[in-house]
Amino acid sequence: MEKVKINISRQEEKKLPSNLEAEQALIGSVLVNNDIIDEISNIVNSSKFFDPIHRKIFEVIESLNNKGMIANPITLKNFFENESGLSEVGGVDYLIKLTRFSSSVRQAIDYAKVVHEMYIKRELINISEHISEDSQNKELEKTGENIIEDAEQSLFQLAERGNFSQSYMKFNQALDQTIEMATMAMKSDTGIVGVPTGLTDLDAKLGGMHKSDLIIIAGRPSMGKTALATNISYYAAKHIQESNEKGSIAFFSLEMSSEQLSTRILSETARISSHEIRTGKATEETLNKYIETSRDIYELPLYIDETPAIAVSTLSNRARRIKRLFGLNLIVVDYIQLMKTNSNKMDGRVQEISEITQGLKALAKELNVPVVALSQLSRAVEQRDDKKPQLSDLRESGSIEQDADVVVFVYREQYYLEKKMPKEGSIEHAEWQSKMNDIHGQAELIIGKHRHGSTGIVHVEFEGMYTKFKDLKKN
Repeated sequence: MEKVKINISRQEEKKLPSNLEAEQALIGSVLVNNDIIDEISNIVNSSKFFDPIHRKIFEVIESLNNKGMIANPITLKNFFENESGLSEVGGVDYLIKLTRFSSSVRQAIDYAKVVHEMYIKRELINISEHISEDSQNKELEKTGENIIEDAEQSLFQLAERGNFSQSYMKFNQALDQTIEMATMAMKSDTGIVGVPTGLTDLDAKLGGMHKSDLIIIAGRPSMGKTALATNISYYAAKHIQESNEKGSIAFFSLEMSSEQLSTRILSETARISSHEIRTGKATEETLNKYIETSRDIYELPLYIDETPAIAVSTLSNRARRIKRLFGLNLIVVDYIQLMKTNSNKMDGRVQEISEITQGLKALAKELNVPVVALSQLSRAVEQRDDKKPQLSDLRESGSIEQDADVVVFVYREQYYLEKKMPKEGSIEHAEWQSKMNDIHGQAELIIGKHRHGSTGIVHVEFEGMYTKFKDLKKN
């Protein structure tokens, strides 16, 4: 390729990664064939060129193309007649010289990838310099953790830009994805394509937990929200482990410690009451079973973050880190009302919850994973005769209901009936006992909102001793 004078000093060229010949070849190809712009628009834009003149030339090319005008040396001439930078490399004749480097569409795409690669490396240097400056600045209010979070966000955004993704999709491409999803569902043993919950009827109703969805699990205290979330997390993590695929589950526990959560999961898996273990009432045989089960699930791809009152921005950064390092299939947050925002505005808790749910939904779309977030219900439930929850019972319900793709209420009638036990020996007690026998160990998962399908009730079994939800035995 003919060497053309460029606008970057050799000293500066050596300092930062660049490939000026690839920039020249790419621009020359576009000037000869404007159709190439459509092929490379999701790889490069004007900001990714190293040479400032190349950057400006491509910026004008993009502007003309956006207006539906042809971009060639003739149409570009008026924009650069008085450009001092261009005069240093030969004036407007430089535009004509660039066309000598034109190539095929396929080669132009390769050149675009080279330009992008050099841009990525320059950005990495830029990020590292920012980290160094922030770390050495004693007057800066940022903590070390803040600097790490900013760096991780910058790295993740840079990595995502390297995927050459585009924001639009032609309808036939969307149809291809739909057919592929339907085919996968048909071939799947379970008939689902989303992340499985481990509950057959719930999976059948939802089709699994779908990518980009915000799924709200809501209920009053003691209904079993956290138990359901840990059950789902364990099953999803086990599914990843058994399929030998790269991936993980991120569980953000704002209320319980990681030790408490792991105890729940171990108790559920080993079918040993955690109370027995904690109070020292377990036999040696039981303890050995407990230890043996822990070995079986030791390598489970489940990551627990127990930071209290975590901000949605911090949670997002940590989720990005997990995805980058281990892959990510599902995010679980326990629970929304314990989160906080970075905003210092005093707009009230409703506005804060709105920012949190919007942030979680945005994170689900950004990372392309389902986000399961637990939510408390208002006390209005307790004031009704019918205790079954409904959408209006969601605390600060407007934003939660609006942003959620799926809302599942956890309801156990047994919990309320136990509080109404009549005097023993009375007729009322006999009727109460009969009712208790009918509903003992049963729970309802009420699907109050389902953006992709129908709502309804899924009946499941709840084993309180092991904090475990499981499929209801069919008679």
